[in-house]
Amino acid sequence: MTTVRIHEDEPYGQISPRLYGHFAEHLGRCCYNGLWVGPASPIPNIEGFRTDIVEAFQAMRVPLLRWPGGCYADHYHWRDGVGNPSERPVRLGMSCGLQVRDDNSLGTHEFLRFCELIGAEPYLAGNVGSGSVQELCDWVEYCNAPVQTDLAQERGRNGRTQPFGVKLWGVGNENWGCGGNYEAESYGLEYRRYAGMLRHVDPTAELVVCGHDSHWNARIIQTLRNHIGLVDHFSIHRYWIDCGPGVDFTEEDYYRSVKEADATEKFVQETRALLDEVDPKGRVGIALDEWGVWHPEARPWGPGGKGDETKEYFQAATLRDAVLVAVALEGFHRQCASLSMANLAQIVNVLHAPIQTSGAQMWLTPTYHVLRMSSAHIGQQAIRTSVEGSSALPDGSPSVSATASVGEEGPVLTITNRHFTQPAELQVPNWAAVCTLLSGPSANAENSAGQPHHVQPKSQKIGATLELPPFSVAILQSAR
Repeated sequence: MTTVRIHEDEPYGQISPRLYGHFAEHLGRCCYNGLWVGPASPIPNIEGFRTDIVEAFQAMRVPLLRWPGGCYADHYHWRDGVGNPSERPVRLGMSCGLQVRDDNSLGTHEFLRFCELIGAEPYLAGNVGSGSVQELCDWVEYCNAPVQTDLAQERGRNGRTQPFGVKLWGVGNENWGCGGNYEAESYGLEYRRYAGMLRHVDPTAELVVCGHDSHWNARIIQTLRNHIGLVDHFSIHRYWIDCGPGVDFTEEDYYRSVKEADATEKFVQETRALLDEVDPKGRVGIALDEWGVWHPEARPWGPGGKGDETKEYFQAATLRDAVLVAVALEGFHRQCASLSMANLAQIVNVLHAPIQTSGAQMWLTPTYHVLRMSSAHIGQQAIRTSVEGSSALPDGSPSVSATASVGEEGPVLTITNRHFTQPAELQVPNWAAVCTLLSGPSANAENSAGQPHHVQPKSQKIGATLELPPFSVAILQSAR
């Protein structure tokens, strides 16, 4: 018998809504023919955005949404996407090696309207690679200026008289690579120039600097050490790639992917240790603004990379992927005092997506379900849990793990059985709870256009014990 205990007197901190953020890039079918079909589409839509997607994200909760990239951001010029849609230029959209026709029908006003529809805080990624300081300053002024400047009046003519009030601004993206192939020191100097000018335009803006691996991060932190006040969030990315095929994976592949997801927390801790050298009070947050599993079928690089046959970065979305999300969220909750945001990549159709579409059809992935279940933790105090008597995985780590929070939702407990073959019999002291369980017939079970409900959560009342199938996630709530 495995016993799970929660320790309400040992809090980690508050679980910010921003830890449940998402990412929408102009890549593949994420934005165009994903979120956005346009007002004239025969697919039911709200101001150009698919009605079924809007309603699904309203139900799931999307507290934060990053746009328009990703690598796309450092080719994006915001002026192309404002004004009369019929008069907007058609540009070459570029991201991750793909070149597509972009008619800019989805621009600033449209994206920020989508955020309003689903209740998301917007996070805009600015162009450093092919842009200028003035261009990004103008975008901030256009979105946020309360003073009636020419840009603010132009915003009004385009349908928004009041400022949008966008707080989060990324100063480039992956500038060590697709964002300009900078050295850490040269990007750090650029960041200082951009950030200083942006703060003049909007002193309340929260600015995000681009990080990378520990070597790059150490160098850029030293470059910024005397100007750390210009940094609000330090961006890092972590994709899990040593996971084998998206569907036909082995037990060994499964356990490697679990280990990778678990190690994301260590990467956050390593980044915090570097920041502590110049930011001992922890004012600068860590922004894990791209994370998730990246299967080999959707990339030409890395372990097992096969190339992207679809040219859309579309990949399988199985129950295993949902378990990996649950594993990662445990670490996010434990690191909530350091981690200021996290953005799953990406929100529709691309990579680790909660929702997938094919023409007029739409279905929810297992990842959607685990995120909707876990949303009860948002805004609550994360507290320590302990697990006793669990069986072990092949690497010796416990097969059962847990995370808990307390707050307005009452106590909320997530329990994950990471084991590939063995169920877990659980005892949860002092709980008379309703349990929502996400499980399936196999770890590679997935939903599709033909079987949209093959994997979905089920609710049940429990007493003092609960049996958790292999590769499953349970959310327990109690109004004690």
